[in-house]
Amino acid sequence: MHNCISRLVLFFSTVFITFAAQATPGINMPYGVTPISNEIYNLHMACFYVCCGIGAVVFGVLIYSLIKYRKSKGAKAALFHEHIGVEITWTIIPTIILIALAVPATIVLQHIHNTDESGLTIKVTGYQWKWKYEYLDQGISFFSTLSTPQDQINNLAPKNEWFLLEVDKPVVVPINTKVKLLVTADDVIHAWWVPELGVKQDAIPGFINENWFYATKIGTYRGQCGELCGMNHAFMPIVVQVVSKTDFDTWVKGNQVGITGPASSSLIAPSVKTAAKTPPMSEAELMTFGKAEYEKTCAMCHQTTGLGLPPTFPPLKGSRIAAGPLAADVSMVMHGVKGTAMQPFGEQLDDKTLAAIITYTRHAWGNEELNKKNNYPTTIQPQDIAKAR
Repeated sequence: MHNCISRLVLFFSTVFITFAAQATPGINMPYGVTPISNEIYNLHMACFYVCCGIGAVVFGVLIYSLIKYRKSKGAKAALFHEHIGVEITWTIIPTIILIALAVPATIVLQHIHNTDESGLTIKVTGYQWKWKYEYLDQGISFFSTLSTPQDQINNLAPKNEWFLLEVDKPVVVPINTKVKLLVTADDVIHAWWVPELGVKQDAIPGFINENWFYATKIGTYRGQCGELCGMNHAFMPIVVQVVSKTDFDTWVKGNQVGITGPASSSLIAPSVKTAAKTPPMSEAELMTFGKAEYEKTCAMCHQTTGLGLPPTFPPLKGSRIAAGPLAADVSMVMHGVKGTAMQPFGEQLDDKTLAAIITYTRHAWGNEELNKKNNYPTTIQPQDIAKAR
């Protein structure tokens, strides 16, 4: 009797949740803004209603049996071992249901993997913990990094609407264009997932997986890494901006490799470039810019306090690198350390950013005093980084 009551409670709870999911946009999966996301949603709802129908039949029979054949009415349980008709019925009906669902599911899967006739190709590479995007036909390449302030992450400031879902450089694509994605990873397995675009694709080191989307509505669409890729898995969001074709052409012209100065569109900063012609920066400018870039790029591993998370992420405070010979510091930051989580940031950041971060870490957390005590330089200019390349 206890089991029967539990099942009844589960049934009515399921019914309630079903109507709540239909009425509340956030609980159910999104309909999306791409044809494939619409197909996925419709398939999901078809399967959902089939499950609801099965549940209604099963629990309906259960409730009827509880009422009709209850002990108080003198019902006695029938004793039988098997029934060929029942066994055939409960084998055939589920088979028919599965086949009926398999046909539309197969069609949707075929559409998901059909990347033919794309108008734009973007290579997506997952890193711990950021994304790199390369527009293969436009000559554009950039890293996209979480831009949520550290104060919000550390509960020192109120969280905004897009907490952990904002980046410094979003992906920009034109409306009504089939965008082909070539997805891979540099270190561990990630997954590029944007629900409203109907895309979730694993990023596996050494493999390139293909996917695509065709956005039909201008707007900003957000997603996250959908694979548990390490301790900062939650800190590598995805932001896709769908713009008009005219705005996209303007953005491309302002962000192609080799173009100097600020981008003609404010959507994204220019791709990584050297800064040999950049005028020398004052120490105050390097420190201000370096602190902001350090918190965006390095603080996830080494923390804003410089104490790191040993042993995987060593401290920078008082370290033999940040408080040691400048050449070794520059080499470590630019080339990384093979076999560790320390990436080669020389491939990811421009000269100004590298110089500012190195200068900041050589001053912060008491490192300035240690460097001066041992006559090690505490400041480096973008031009010095350009020479080191």
